Amino acid sequence: MKRTMIESIKPGKVKVCGWIHRVKKLKAVVFLILRDKTGFIQVVMRPEDYEGLKLESVVSIIGQALESPNKYGLYEIRLDKLQVLSESQDLPIAVNQSELNVNLDTILNHRVLALRHEKDQAIFKIQAQIAHGFRSFLESHLFTEIHTPKLVKEGAEGGANVFELDYFGQKAYLAQSPQFYKQMMVIAGLERVYEIGPVFRAESHSTIRHLNEYTSMDFEMGFVEDISELMALETELLKFIIHQVNVTCKRELEVLNTKLPKIESIPCMTLQEAIEILNKEYGKHLEGDLDPEGELLIYEYIKEKTGSDFVFLTNYPKYKRPMYTMPNGQYTKSFDLLFRGLEITTGGLRIHNLNMLKESMLEKGLEPKDYESYLEAFKYGVPPHGGLAIGLERLTAKLLNIENIRRTTLFPRDKQRLTP
Repeated sequence: MKRTMIESIKPGKVKVCGWIHRVKKLKAVVFLILRDKTGFIQVVMRPEDYEGLKLESVVSIIGQALESPNKYGLYEIRLDKLQVLSESQDLPIAVNQSELNVNLDTILNHRVLALRHEKDQAIFKIQAQIAHGFRSFLESHLFTEIHTPKLVKEGAEGGANVFELDYFGQKAYLAQSPQFYKQMMVIAGLERVYEIGPVFRAESHSTIRHLNEYTSMDFEMGFVEDISELMALETELLKFIIHQVNVTCKRELEVLNTKLPKIESIPCMTLQEAIEILNKEYGKHLEGDLDPEGELLIYEYIKEKTGSDFVFLTNYPKYKRPMYTMPNGQYTKSFDLLFRGLEITTGGLRIHNLNMLKESMLEKGLEPKDYESYLEAFKYGVPPHGGLAIGLERLTAKLLNIENIRRTTLFPRDKQRLTP
């Protein structure tokens, strides 16, 4: 008999498969709650049919589905036959309770089991729709999806925060970013490209906002004249993603008791204006960039003044940006997007002149000959271009008001954790 998913059950004889989620035993009857990826259903059986079963065991159930509204749905199943497909051992985490009342390390040590919890599953179903929305929006705007190498010869962001490895006797690195390849694909004539993929940063952080491997949602586009074009496109992109999640993840948002923010427009100020406000209004002593407290304070300021959860900051100094960023005097034509006090996006225009790019490398203490394969592409006609990157785990965390980015990462990688 063919399996029926729980959400598709109709009256009649059915076969359902899943995990034993909860059990209520009465003297003459047992109510077993079965769970699959689509939901829950109540199964009615005799006490002797349940003997020896454990929570989270995987079972197959055949029975009669009848209309009988209960807290789990419109139907229940009267058991005819139960088969144990895989018996569970004793559970280290009570995943069938309303909350996972254990610390984060315990959750991550038993990650696969913890992911059975309804709220944790809701997080990653929503995250999937965020990525789907990113992809759908950009493809509707003539972007092409690309897949770039994660083993590279040069670090795109420069500096020492790269993971080095031996590549058949050559020195290689895990990619910090798909930046060089995004630009090369614009130059190749694709003009508009995007990628959703892993990036790696060898930064010795132990914070609630940093990971050493995370998922970056990047796009790059040619024939861009001003960063306002990129910021306007990202604003529409975020509106689309939020709409996508609201439409497709109503149940998951209810499970998490979360409402997504509305975006009409996103306010914008220069980094220097933000620093002036923070130093004057909040007694900060910032120069050149915001610290984490400053990001939170400027968010609170913008929220009070405009009602927006987002703010674009522009005009970052040259020394704060990678060598490929288009300069504007001592500043750059670049921006960050802060969302509820956390930077989720970095973007800007790129240098498209070969000589200017070499000069920028030298200013950063980089040797152009070490970047020959990248610079080669700039010899044969390069359109003005720019792009941005959004951290998927950070965006998910801030949308869902989750404090620690590890909760929105399937299998976090930080300096303490290389398993599971």
